[in-house]
Amino acid sequence: MSDTQRPQTENTALFDRAVEVLPGGVNSPVRAFGSVGGTPYFVAGAEGAHVWDEDGNRYLDYVQSYGASILGHADPGVLAAVHAAADLGTSFGAPTRAEVELAELVAERVPGIEMLRMTSSGTEAATSAIRLARGATGRDTVVKFAGNYHGHVDSLLVSAGSAVATGPEASVGGVPASAGVTVGTVADTRIVDYNTVPTLDESVAVVAIEPVAANMGLVGPEPGFLEAVRAECDRVGALLLFDEVITGFRLAAGGAAEFTGVQPDVWCFGKVIGGGLPVGAFGASREVMASVSPLGPVFHGGTLSGNPLATAAGLAAIRQLTPDRYEQLTALAARLAGGLTEAISGAGVPVWAPSIGPLVGLFFTDQPVRNFDDANAAAGTGFFAPFFHGMLAEGIALAPGPYEALFPSLAHTEADIDRTIEAAGRVAATLDVG
Repeated sequence: MSDTQRPQTENTALFDRAVEVLPGGVNSPVRAFGSVGGTPYFVAGAEGAHVWDEDGNRYLDYVQSYGASILGHADPGVLAAVHAAADLGTSFGAPTRAEVELAELVAERVPGIEMLRMTSSGTEAATSAIRLARGATGRDTVVKFAGNYHGHVDSLLVSAGSAVATGPEASVGGVPASAGVTVGTVADTRIVDYNTVPTLDESVAVVAIEPVAANMGLVGPEPGFLEAVRAECDRVGALLLFDEVITGFRLAAGGAAEFTGVQPDVWCFGKVIGGGLPVGAFGASREVMASVSPLGPVFHGGTLSGNPLATAAGLAAIRQLTPDRYEQLTALAARLAGGLTEAISGAGVPVWAPSIGPLVGLFFTDQPVRNFDDANAAAGTGFFAPFFHGMLAEGIALAPGPYEALFPSLAHTEADIDRTIEAAGRVAATLDVG
């Protein structure tokens, strides 16, 4: 069907308007449905485990703002906190009580963090953390892992996961993954395979890693991998950076350091610590953070850093995340992953659906996925796009790309999980396995 023959709905009408004023009709590339085809739905509202679009379709949602809405959409406690904060004003460009309390709460829960600096996004947190590592060590080289995504940081936009892996800007090796990023910008960036321990030298300032990789589907660290990376950093005096924009306060109350038992030197956060509002943060020991302005020579600033609405939402969200709730979420994720494996493989379709804590992955392959090459091979089987649209027709929304994780929330019920599994079996039965 040509574009002129498309049924005109509120979603398609909005998308037609959007492409005239937004590049690709979206404000983040994966939303454009480029890797799955079709027209994106426009969310009109959300509550709990569900969203509904401008045409009135209601979806059981596993996007959950890419993990930010760990409590589910429109959590009453978070909304009440935001409303109360908004009554006092939305932005001041001056310190507030809530930003102090949020920094204290993060430092209390995450072993090793003594000081924190708030930002307005995960990308800004990663940018600042890399600058901090270079400034604190006096070194230039950054080591990153293929398939790990650290936001649209110029020096790290190479061999990146998430939407970068599916767009025309995708790259491999040491080639920039975006026009406008010079070869010189990534000259000090080294790429290594995930689950392969790099050999470092004294030029390395920092090794940046997603401790559980959630931007190339979901790929966990193999036993001993993170410990070996930690030891190699210690050997040459490099800093270890955990990018926990997705895993922070989702894997456990203390994030990946608690979940894996490996402690980095520098952390990046986002998603959950904003309770669904735009926020980020980077933190470290008091000694390392002493390099950040105004204490030290590494500059960071931002008018909206520590925004009172975002900090209020983050406090309200994190305070609800008790150990029993992590147990509940982990059990839901395991139920979903196991059920998807059984339902999809039962239809004769190859599948690898890991769960790591409260995160779930979905790869259409019969081989374990341990790195970016494996994830690319799984994406290349071509099953994801028809499966995505089949699930959407069943009223279940997944992220529109094969390199994204599934994010069950605390608002999802066992009945929701079972409904998803049953739908997955029906959809898988319609796929052409040749």
